[in-house]
Order: sequence, then structure tokens, then C-alpha cells
Amino acid sequence: MIKAHCETNISRNFSIAMVWINGGSNMDIEEKKGINQILCSLLTRGCKGFGNLAFSEYVDSHGAELNLETLEDGMIISLKSLDEHFNKLLPLLNLIINEPSLSYNQFQNVKKTTISTLKKDRENPFNITFEKWRKIVYLKHCYAYNSSGYEEDILKITHNDILTEYENFKNRNKYVISNNLNIKNKSFDLINQNKIAHNVESKNHNNNPNLLNRFVSTHQKSNQIILMLGNQTCPISSHEYLPLKILESYLSYGMSSVLFKLFRERNGLTYEVGVYNPCRIENSPFLVYFSVSNKNALLAFEILSELWSKLLSSSIIEKDIYLAKIKLKSSFLISNQTLDEILQRKIQYIGYKLDQNYDFLKKINDVSSSDILKVTRKYLGKPFLSIYGDEKKCNEINKLWIKNF
Repeated sequence: MIKAHCETNISRNFSIAMVWINGGSNMDIEEKKGINQILCSLLTRGCKGFGNLAFSEYVDSHGAELNLETLEDGMIISLKSLDEHFNKLLPLLNLIINEPSLSYNQFQNVKKTTISTLKKDRENPFNITFEKWRKIVYLKHCYAYNSSGYEEDILKITHNDILTEYENFKNRNKYVISNNLNIKNKSFDLINQNKIAHNVESKNHNNNPNLLNRFVSTHQKSNQIILMLGNQTCPISSHEYLPLKILESYLSYGMSSVLFKLFRERNGLTYEVGVYNPCRIENSPFLVYFSVSNKNALLAFEILSELWSKLLSSSIIEKDIYLAKIKLKSSFLISNQTLDEILQRKIQYIGYKLDQNYDFLKKINDVSSSDILKVTRKYLGKPFLSIYGDEKKCNEINKLWIKNF
């Protein structure tokens, strides 16, 4: 048991408590992907002293917000209310974590809702393209799978499976953080201590480095091509994290970014273009994505190929590095504008085995263009490509892929 973390720099009339539970979809059982998403959803469907409707009415009657989210590496539970109601609501966190109902009827409801959501997601071509991309990049690693699971897996999950998974859940490390002074002097039964570690290096999870296994396409009659190109990189705790974030800023932050200028401003090619680089406790994905009309698909891919080659062969010039750092610093500062964002970042840092007050801003200026080039060559020299769209165009891009990569 440890003391809860507290953030109290600014006076406010509302309080937030956030709980991080180590282990999210990375704990899912083989062939039962999505079991932790269902478990997380069930936690607020009743607990000791509250049925499902009574629980919801109690939270709503106090004008409070209670949110849960299942991520690849953990779960986040967030409680927010006015200070005058906070002490009444705070015990709910212990109840839903330590004494949830996990009733059979609510399990069936959550299961149906999850399947319905997955069916809707399956209609989104970006989701389809990304699903194929991460499966070839991460193979059988836990990051290869959708955090919400898959319909065929959800159908196999039984109520007994959920009860068994909850026994596992009870033993996972948990942390809480809040801006409320009353929490500062309280200990929580739900919290276990875990040693803080730093600078975890990346491990290569991929076992298929050859060209044929680095390409996948999904054929669908469509007037647009969706393309995703990239690779797995490093954990947030690695010293290589910041060079990659600066590269992301250089490529995709704002209208001065390289991708915007190349694809939108100069050539008017793409509907949507950007970089996806979320932080992870293990190797984070780094990919460039865009959608483009069929008639512009080959030109767009050639432009991306040339850009990729340039990133691997030469350092970014200093004035562009300077601008990229400024934009990255701004993004970190923007994330400090609301208490929700501050606390969520801090609790994730703790879950990711970083100091909650770890300051990336102070280290940005230490990163050089040669550092970025070194990291780019290390992780993006053999990228993986997933494309979606017209079969003929996909095959033509495949030929360029073989030629250029």
C-alpha cells in the first residue's frame, strides 16, 4: 500500500481521481482477444451496494463523470466531480475495482455492445488498413491486436472467462493520482507499489524482415487509396523516444510540416495525411498514413518514397530541426492546459515506469540532427506497407514498392 499521488498547484472547485491498472489488452488470452475490454466495461455495471441502474443514477445525480478506457498496456479509470460531492463518490473507485458485481446479465449486454461496435469499426477503411499493417509489423506480439478484440473471439468469451480474468486483474499493480488534498493523506487498498525504472531499450518483436512479408494489401472497389508505411520503434522510456517525436513534428505538425507541404500545398494530392506515433511501454508504432484518389496514387507513393529515401540518407537541416522542436515543445505545453490531461499524462508515466514529473521539454534541445538520422535509420530503414483500395492500383503500387524499398 502506498500514498496516493496529489497534484495541487492550482485552486479549483472540482476534483479528479485517476487510477491506472497495469495490464490492458496485452493481457488478453489467445483466441479471446477483447476479454479485458469487456472486463473493464463491466466494472461500472454495478458493484457492492449498487445495482447497474442504481450505480449510474448515483453518479449522475451528483453531476459526476466516470470514464474507463482499455489501452494496450493498461486501463485508466477517471472520476471527476465538484469538490462538494467528491468525498461521497470517491469510495466508488475502491468498490468497482475490488468488489464489482460482474453479473451474467450485464456481461451479455456488454458483449452485444462490443460486437456491434466492432462491426461498425470494420466498415472504416482506415481501421482495416491499420489492422493489416500492425499484424505484419508485430506478428504475434500483443500490439498486433485490436484492444477491443475481434467478433469471432468475443463470441467465444464466457462469463466464467471474465470471472477468471478478474482474479488475474486483482493481482495487477494499480496506482491513483488526484488533485484533491483529501486523497493526499489517505492510503488506498487498490494501490500496489512498483519500482520505477528508466531507459528501457527496444526489442525487435518482428521475425519477418524480408520484403515479401513487409507488404500487405486489401482490395476493394473504391475511388481512393489508403496507404500506411512505417515500423515499430522504441518504448517511451527509451532515449530514442524524443528523436522520433521530433521527426514526427517535422513531418506532420501544422501547415509548415513536410507532409502537408509535399502532399497538400504543392501538389494537392491527399485528402488526409499524417503520422501515427502513440507512446507505448514497449515498441511504439511509427507510421505515415494518407488517403489519395486513384488517379494520384502512384504519384503520391513516388513522392513518399523519395521523402523516405531522403530521411534515411541525409540529416534534416538545422533550421527545420529548430522549427520541429518549437512545435513539439508547444504540443507538450498544450497538453498541460487542462487538469484532465495533466493527470492522465502523469498516471500513464507512472504506469509506464517513468517518474510522474519526468520533463521531456528539458531534453528536447539536447537532440541533434545526427541523433534523429541515427534513430531513423535504425527503425525505418525497412518499413512495412499496408494499402487499401482498387486491386489494379494496389498491384501497381506493389511494383513501385519492390522497386523503391
